[in-house]
Amino acid sequence: MRVAVTALDDLPNERGVRVRVGDLRIAMFRVGDEVFALDDRCSHAEAWLSEGEIFDDAVECPRHGSEFNLRTGRPMSLPATKPVPVYPVDIEDGTVYLTISEETE
Repeated sequence: MRVAVTALDDLPNERGVRVRVGDLRIAMFRVGDEVFALDDRCSHAEAWLSEGEIFDDAVECPRHGSEFNLRTGRPMSLPATKPVPVYPVDIEDGTVYLTISEETE
């Protein structure tokens, strides 16, 4: 399912934003002209990645400091060891779209 979630201009640069698609909480990050979308919940503990800081191509969990790659969702530092789901992002005519597979709904 492809869903329009926001205008590109409404996403702040290098800061997270939480969006909801159905029951999913998704953290979205704009870094320059690119937009990334990951599951908002850290795989290590109950913390919201959308509240984390961006460093290069990673977001740092605000609770315990694990870093997750924005492109793959894979943890880049401990204590997290499991990846978080990522969602494909398309930008078309200034609108940001997410693709949500049936497995993640």
